Amino acid sequence: MKYSVDTYRLYQSEKRFAHTVRIHVRMKEPVDIDVLEQAVNTAIRRYPYFAVRVSVDEDGGYVLVPNDKRIVVMPTAEKMPKVGSDAVNNHLIFVDCSGNDIFFNISHTMCGGKGFLPWVMTNVYEYIKEKYNVEPYAPEVRKPDDDLLPGETSEPTMDMLTTEAPVYKRKFQKAPVLGLDYLNGLFNPFKRNPNYTVLTVDQNDLLKVIKANDSSVLFFFFIIFARALDRVFPEKDRVIVAEAAHNMRDSVGLPNTHCDFLSHVYVDYDRDDLKGDLEKLGTRTRGQMILQTDPSVSHEQVRKLFELYEAVDREHGLKAKRKYMADNSLATGKDAQHGSFIANYTGQMDWGELADYVEFYVFIIEGHFTVEITAMADKIFVGFMQLINTDKYINLLREELDRVGVPCTVEGPFPKRLPKHELPAK
Repeated sequence: MKYSVDTYRLYQSEKRFAHTVRIHVRMKEPVDIDVLEQAVNTAIRRYPYFAVRVSVDEDGGYVLVPNDKRIVVMPTAEKMPKVGSDAVNNHLIFVDCSGNDIFFNISHTMCGGKGFLPWVMTNVYEYIKEKYNVEPYAPEVRKPDDDLLPGETSEPTMDMLTTEAPVYKRKFQKAPVLGLDYLNGLFNPFKRNPNYTVLTVDQNDLLKVIKANDSSVLFFFFIIFARALDRVFPEKDRVIVAEAAHNMRDSVGLPNTHCDFLSHVYVDYDRDDLKGDLEKLGTRTRGQMILQTDPSVSHEQVRKLFELYEAVDREHGLKAKRKYMADNSLATGKDAQHGSFIANYTGQMDWGELADYVEFYVFIIEGHFTVEITAMADKIFVGFMQLINTDKYINLLREELDRVGVPCTVEGPFPKRLPKHELPAK
């Protein structure tokens, strides 16, 4: 690939969906915007690869160049500025706040959850340190003057991928989706209302069920969400398909890279099986996941992604590159594959004493019946995204959680306010 792997998502169309992430961190006390502004601009010292702006080279390709302007911190507004715009000093990140809430906005082109969560944690650490004049004990949180980890800025290349024949090839079948909801959410101005709801679960309640049923956090929620949809889809749809992103860092020898390069895994649930017990469903889920995360299988997906990037490189001019990506994107192009729902889990990261100051945090992305699961201390947080305003699905999820003995609290819905990109035209 000619360019940084961090640039290729910039070519994707944002006509329907924003390719950004908004991270909602609710503090236990009101946020001081002046302290936050200072903290954010101290924390960025630890992440120079996020302090960039977008430029266009002589071949019409996007490149990221250093940007020494301050990171903008502003009050939350009904309409947020675009990442990359003059309003945010051309950065691909900015921060806004209101009441007890801090929102970290970042272009999805630069990283995914594994890449931006350490940045968020450093910001929260520095904010708490400056506001309360304390040194919170948080040894796993990266501090502003810490050195970069080995390989933190390393990028994957094609030759890191295995050439072994895949041990498994999934026969993809078209997954049922909430089609009418999508149509209303995308095209009906009277129904469109992008929002998210936060569900909080006690980890002790969850772990009791997981340990007894050959499951994991992600597998458990796969089953809960599939069971909820089983109560919605028509009888003719016999299989519900769960989808999740699989981070490839470890399998290519780059465990510390901030870069986002993913394969996707799909778990098929026969609707008759969903009426069975959790243990059998957990075991079946585990089996499908093991097969699809084998390097011979997952690397084949990423090879296709890198081949797409190399094809974009061969197009001359920005307009041609953007058109090629729109026509061939593995996420939105003509050959795109999707599950009935998407659920991702970033995993447990140690916030240390920062958890004493934070009520919850969730990732906000595009999608409908799309779920981002996060964890902190003794809590699991579920960010549930929708394109229309309805409490039908939240009520179903609560009922399914209660059914297996895992109660939750619910907050929201909240407006998404996902910013889009403003990029140079030449």
